[in-house]
Amino acid sequence: MRRGGADYAAPEKLSHGRPRRAAPPCSGELPRAGARRRGLSRLFLLSAVVGPGLMVMLADTDAGSVVTAAQSGALWGYGMLLPQLLLIPVLYVVQEMTVRLGVLTRKGHGELIREAFGRPWAFLSVLTLFIAAVGALVTEFAGIAGVSQLFGVPKAYTVVLAALLLIGLGLTGSYRRVERVGIALGLFELFFLPAALMSHPNPAALVHGLGQMPLGNRSYLLLLAANVGAVIMPWMVFYQQGAVVDKGLRPSQLRGARVDTLLGAVVTQLVMIFVIIAVAATIGRSGHATALQSIPEISRVLQPFLGFVGAKLAFGLGILGASLVAAIVVSVAAAFGIGEAFGCPHSLNSQIGEASHFYLAYVLALVLGAGVVLTGLPLVHLTIDIEVMNAILLPIVLGFLLALEAKALPAQARMHGPYRWFVYLATGSVILIGLVTTFHAVVG
Repeated sequence: MRRGGADYAAPEKLSHGRPRRAAPPCSGELPRAGARRRGLSRLFLLSAVVGPGLMVMLADTDAGSVVTAAQSGALWGYGMLLPQLLLIPVLYVVQEMTVRLGVLTRKGHGELIREAFGRPWAFLSVLTLFIAAVGALVTEFAGIAGVSQLFGVPKAYTVVLAALLLIGLGLTGSYRRVERVGIALGLFELFFLPAALMSHPNPAALVHGLGQMPLGNRSYLLLLAANVGAVIMPWMVFYQQGAVVDKGLRPSQLRGARVDTLLGAVVTQLVMIFVIIAVAATIGRSGHATALQSIPEISRVLQPFLGFVGAKLAFGLGILGASLVAAIVVSVAAAFGIGEAFGCPHSLNSQIGEASHFYLAYVLALVLGAGVVLTGLPLVHLTIDIEVMNAILLPIVLGFLLALEAKALPAQARMHGPYRWFVYLATGSVILIGLVTTFHAVVG
């Protein structure tokens, strides 16, 4: 199949799994200099592919996810660590499907739904995206406002300034520039690592907590649903599939794109684990369940344990980076989805006049998110509700994704054998956990 001058790769390179290894040269082992050059060449090729996966995963650990992780550590100590580890392969297999769909069809998620199932279904998918994106942007700007309050700066100034800077970045007409700035901002999340180390977690308590999952407790179930909803969100699917198309990745680069996705999946869950450890080893070890109401409150209760640097600087910078990169990804995903569903031009590489509807959707998403935050809604309660809502939306999001994987790709590029059944089991389990835990927590 050919679209936009790009051919599909050979069948054996499209099926998921390891590509066939080339036979070793007959002359024996390659010289060391040649091996080094080949290694550097592979590293260079990988660096050209890395970006969409890492960026969307950094955005996955957004302000809402961080607050959810902090609540988990405060209320249940290390009891929410095991779910974070179990979600790594689930997160990877879900986003890997979006990579294959984007790279091999050169079309975005909404566009494929429209072509495969018709406009009504495309509109339903975009409605799901819009609901999730609005909720996410509210939490991102609330996170930015919370950081400004940590340092005594009026939230109106920082929220408006952040919105203007993000609008200006998106209007530059360059996908690569948006990606580079987004990843640079997202790397601020690594400040959560020193915060976790400064909390001096007890190794024995940490290991013990890995085996604790009180599934019979309603409060734990609600937070479990929120953590599931905080890991797989509708806008992630739309963004990464649109991003690999916008970046122009070719079928020959599919393996590197998978590595990019796996790297991002590990990094984002490690960040969640760092936050849980930092809070569980400090607030959680007191033995008194503490519900945290805002980012300044999280910092305040951490300060006696971590000091100014750990509680304000490290935690604050981590939240700021997470909020900014997520705001970029969410608003771009919303614009991608709307453009794809309605068949309008949708690319960060386009000039404003060429894709006016795309850029209008991008700007409106940011303005709406910032505007809601300036009304003064409580962050933590809103965040947990939004993450639970994401869990409820998972059947629609993952259902479309699995259907497209089975219909829009050529037969040799689809999942086969045990891997296919593993993906079905993983996604089905996440959907079931999200719905059942939410039902029992809210109704039961």
